[in-house]
Amino acid sequence: MHPKIAKAGADLLSVNPRERAIRAPLVTLSLMRMLGLTTALASVAVVPVKAASADIPASTAAVERKFTLNIPAQKLSSALVALSNATGTQLAYGTQLSDGLRSSAISGTMSVNAALAQILNGTGLTYRFNGNTVVLTKTAASITLGPVRVQGTYGMENPRGPGVGYVAQTTMSGTKTDTPIREIPNSIYVVTKQQMQDQQVQNLTEALRYTPGIYAEGMGQQTNGAAAGFGGGSFMQRGFSSSQFIDGLISNSEVALDPSFIERVETINGPTSVMYGQAAPGGIINESLKRPTDTPLRNVSVGFGNWNRYQATFDVSDKITSSGNLKYRIAGIGVSQDTQTNYVRYHRVGVSPSIDWKIDDKTDLTLIGNYVYTPEDGAYSSYLPAVGTLFPGKYGRLSRHLFMGEPGWNNHKETGGLFEYLFSHQFNSHLSFHQTFRYEESRTNFSYVYTKYGALDADGVTQPRVAFAVPNTTRTVALDSHLLGKYRTGEVRHTAVVGVDFWDYHSNGQYYRSDANSLNIYAPQYGSFTPHFGYPGMGSADATSWSWFGRDAYEQVGVYFQDQIRYKGLTVTVGGREDWFSQNSWSQSNFPYTSTSSTTTSPFSTKAFTWRAGATYELDFGLVPYFSYATSFQPQTGTDVEGHTFKPTEGKQFEAGLKYKPRDFDALFTASAFHIDQTNVLTSDPQNPGYSIQTGQMTSKGFEVSAQANITKDLRILASYTYADVRYSKSTDTTVPYYYDPTSYESGYHMREGVAVPLKGKYAEAVPRNMTSMFVNYALPAGKLRGLQFNFGARYVGWTYGNTANSFKIPAFILFDTGVRYDFGKAASFLKGLVGQVTISNLTNKYYITSCGTAQCYIGQGRRVYGNLTYNW
Repeated sequence: MHPKIAKAGADLLSVNPRERAIRAPLVTLSLMRMLGLTTALASVAVVPVKAASADIPASTAAVERKFTLNIPAQKLSSALVALSNATGTQLAYGTQLSDGLRSSAISGTMSVNAALAQILNGTGLTYRFNGNTVVLTKTAASITLGPVRVQGTYGMENPRGPGVGYVAQTTMSGTKTDTPIREIPNSIYVVTKQQMQDQQVQNLTEALRYTPGIYAEGMGQQTNGAAAGFGGGSFMQRGFSSSQFIDGLISNSEVALDPSFIERVETINGPTSVMYGQAAPGGIINESLKRPTDTPLRNVSVGFGNWNRYQATFDVSDKITSSGNLKYRIAGIGVSQDTQTNYVRYHRVGVSPSIDWKIDDKTDLTLIGNYVYTPEDGAYSSYLPAVGTLFPGKYGRLSRHLFMGEPGWNNHKETGGLFEYLFSHQFNSHLSFHQTFRYEESRTNFSYVYTKYGALDADGVTQPRVAFAVPNTTRTVALDSHLLGKYRTGEVRHTAVVGVDFWDYHSNGQYYRSDANSLNIYAPQYGSFTPHFGYPGMGSADATSWSWFGRDAYEQVGVYFQDQIRYKGLTVTVGGREDWFSQNSWSQSNFPYTSTSSTTTSPFSTKAFTWRAGATYELDFGLVPYFSYATSFQPQTGTDVEGHTFKPTEGKQFEAGLKYKPRDFDALFTASAFHIDQTNVLTSDPQNPGYSIQTGQMTSKGFEVSAQANITKDLRILASYTYADVRYSKSTDTTVPYYYDPTSYESGYHMREGVAVPLKGKYAEAVPRNMTSMFVNYALPAGKLRGLQFNFGARYVGWTYGNTANSFKIPAFILFDTGVRYDFGKAASFLKGLVGQVTISNLTNKYYITSCGTAQCYIGQGRRVYGNLTYNW
């Protein structure tokens, strides 16, 4: 017998029976090489230890000694062999643990402890020392962070999953590949599920409150975060309107997703057209839908709050087959509440089922459905006159409860649904195919009496109003298909993507409008409104009656490529894309009072090429400097005076920054500086009045700082700061300023229209120059109050300009949020799984303005109190 084999047997017999039971199935890789038993020993492995020092046990020497290591990201089993060879550390694990897993790269001088922590990051595995051996095991099925037990976890950190605590280290959004965020050369921020739970967010707007680079609440309570429609596109990202995506496909729905159905929210700041097609240069928001978990999840909750809010949810996931190759998940919500505005209510029910089918070890299919019915939306309720809110009013400040509409007429009804599938197939270790499809439909029907654009009447108390009714249906079909290749050219590793995506959007809408009777803002009298739309059942026409019927059809096809090139600590990302966009629109405008109408059709097509290039370099201690250049495009309709079709706008961004992932705790720090120019913007043709030319330009520059950290299992922190300077850098347009003038008209409380001024050089309206925030969650670790946790947050939004003329400013404001949560299971075992939570946003009930338009302003949300009881089993 070979002497090394004999010694291995003797070592095995020398341990105690329990240890022998653990170690008996394990065979060293050196024995596998000597005996050629690779196939027979596929289920277990021990990576051998080199000779240890004579006076220090091998495990101690390996743990304390520093090694210079350079192990690229690769198959986990290969990375572990490389670590063993470099450090002399023996690693024991069942090889099925490493099947299909990839390691993170390590480079620098570090201990075995630090090296293992980095290599295993995101794999779902952990380690422990057992004498001279490091034993690898799976992490617990449930992640425990302080007293909060998060059920229904994934086997490893899933790039579409909820993240861990307040930190997500990987993402699919930035590159359409499973990539650590620190290796992507632009700013990406993730709102994890834990953050949404701790803050008890009730819509997408609230979920983005603490995210750098985004002003989410510029329209106050006017919108709840829908991607499109009235109030849609309200998020400002680096000074530009954001586009929304769901699981990497564009969303044009006029019905907002409910946070109960969202696993995580990601924001990619800066141009993203290379991977996603048309989008504003400020960036996009991507929401990941819930899907089946790897471990069972059973959760129900009931909640209550001010404004008569009552809510119930459920979320259940488990395997269908005993093998677990077929799993399901279903989440649901029912909510009813009033709002801070009189006569405005919010009611919603929704359900989101999903099934995951692991067809074989190389093929996976996930099916997701989502349906919400919202008979009363609760939005479009916070647009009040500037005089009486931002400026002094004749009889004092207007209440945020003031309703400017008509009871019985104002209503916003929505129905939204989608079906989605995600399919993947692994051909071999180098090549895989991925496809995502979604059908999405929304139906909205709302009628409003609303504040008319313009100032109060001369008496300082009478506000003109307008009435409208808008039924609309939208449908979007989207498909993304791409091949993912992983290969090497010498020491250089490549992750390449080649793909094509397509989306088709149709809308069919109507719009009815007429003036309505005015309202005394200090003594409102309702009930005298009569519509004058001029159609059967919609009142007789008057001189202000106007209607519009329209159909739109948009189509985009894009072909793209990308290569992530890695050499040691350097990652270079390059990509390009060609898009073809077409639009067919038909509309008819009717003036029933004069029995006249006009019809327009606008077929249109264009194409655009976008590209990006960037690099990151990971230093030994976890710091990653990066730099990137990226472009974007957005189509524009119309022609110039010579009949030439307008080119798409083009966004160009330079970004440089630092990312840092500490070795000794779970965190991600990001600092970035950016400069964006959006060119080809339409502006007035000075030589041909009534026509436009494409010499306009918007410029956005600034920097962002962010920290997302799980300092310990009991302490989680979010912090961010954003500085943004956004201007109309080139324009031939003029803009009309409005001023508060206490000397105008007899009342002394009025907005006055000024003389038109050049737009060039003016700052963008509704974009704060400075924003900063911090949120801390702390769980008491021991004692009689174990199971109790507290959180506290502060949000500062700097001043903004109220209009494009920059004629008045909206003051800065700071808001405070707080909450408390208690795990009753820590007090009594029979209460295990029962958790109570109460959160308060805008703790001091501050009255604040979020933005304005001409002579009206959006009012922010007052103090909101919400509590719930959640039971997990």
